[in-house]
Amino acid sequence: MQTIFALATARGKSGVAVLRISGPQAHEVARRLCGDLPGPGRFALRVLRDAAGELLDEALILRFDAPRSFTGEDTVELQTHGSIAIIRAVETAIAATGLARLAEPGEFTRRALLNGNLDLAQVEGLSDLIAAETESQRKQAQSLFSGAMRAFVEETRRDLLRAAALIEATIDFADEEVPVDVSPEVGVLIARVIAAIDAQLAGFAGADKLRTGFEVAIVGPPNAGKSTLLNRIAGREIAITSEIAGTTRDILEVRVDLHGLPVTFLDMAGLRESEDRLEQMGVARARQRAVEADLRILLQDGTAMADPFVAEFAVDLTYRTKADLTGEGVSGLTGQGVDRILDDVAGLLAERVTGIAVASHERHRQAMLSARASLSQAQGACDAGEGAEIIAYHLRDGLAALDSLIGRVDVEAVLGEIFAQFCIGK
Repeated sequence: MQTIFALATARGKSGVAVLRISGPQAHEVARRLCGDLPGPGRFALRVLRDAAGELLDEALILRFDAPRSFTGEDTVELQTHGSIAIIRAVETAIAATGLARLAEPGEFTRRALLNGNLDLAQVEGLSDLIAAETESQRKQAQSLFSGAMRAFVEETRRDLLRAAALIEATIDFADEEVPVDVSPEVGVLIARVIAAIDAQLAGFAGADKLRTGFEVAIVGPPNAGKSTLLNRIAGREIAITSEIAGTTRDILEVRVDLHGLPVTFLDMAGLRESEDRLEQMGVARARQRAVEADLRILLQDGTAMADPFVAEFAVDLTYRTKADLTGEGVSGLTGQGVDRILDDVAGLLAERVTGIAVASHERHRQAMLSARASLSQAQGACDAGEGAEIIAYHLRDGLAALDSLIGRVDVEAVLGEIFAQFCIGK
């Protein structure tokens, strides 16, 4: 492989910047900039100079020898001052050696995968960890990155390998008398794996929502206080508020960290019949998003909505608004009752992420569905007393589907999509 380099920290002015070099010429590239390197796994302060001997910066040099590095290759990290000019000068000096090229997005992590330092699920976990916005997302991503999926695959794989060994034995000794009927034990092993997969599939919806975020639609008639509530939740003026009914036409969104959960609140057009074509379009969009949302808050100020609107979707929480005028209910203007609304929303959403699965990506779900289908066929064949070859065939398919979760089989088709989400330097 070619030696690659990239800025591993965010581009822009900062206190410290980290430039990573990885590959067979990593140590030589670093030596040309700073002279002697520290020992393997050690660090030292060195002066960086370009090929002409011009001073670039004073940097902390960290050396990692293969395979004990993130990528599994020889790696050097240069911790420089975070000046934009310094970063540009050091990158230019590295490229001028002719021994390294700029890394592509996710290429360091891809090399870690190819060198066996990470499995495919851990790569996805790392991507989720980088993108995590809330504590719950961090914990979920950390679990995947730490190898929770591998542990699941290894546990279920042991049962399937045992079942396959028993079945294969009956094939190998088909011409001899087998004293023990292996079908009962094989059936138990398959059933146990199917139950484990079912538990993962049951928790997938909550895990997927925790990773991507929940949507909460604020619905109600015009002038019920929806935009005022959104502004209060956001802590700033997101939506225009007015005593004129029908002010909101487009859907406005505010993403917040709600008790560790990623939640996007949606403010939309008031639900009512209207002759105004633009308002009709806004109401149509509002109705559609309300149906698609994970949770709906209905705000009422005494104005009734038309029955067809209410019947289109289930209302999860209902509140009487404009407490600043009546003294009762909630008020986005003064903040009265808003904390209660947020607590209620968090409580309902927390129930939906109880018992979430390790499987949190659609790829995981599809692989598990494929594995379950194959194992169900194996179980049916076993129960029906069909030939051992048929049972063994379905078991092998089930094993391959589970192995694809961590990249043990050919998954080249999904690698491009996964690594496209990474930034350069990771």
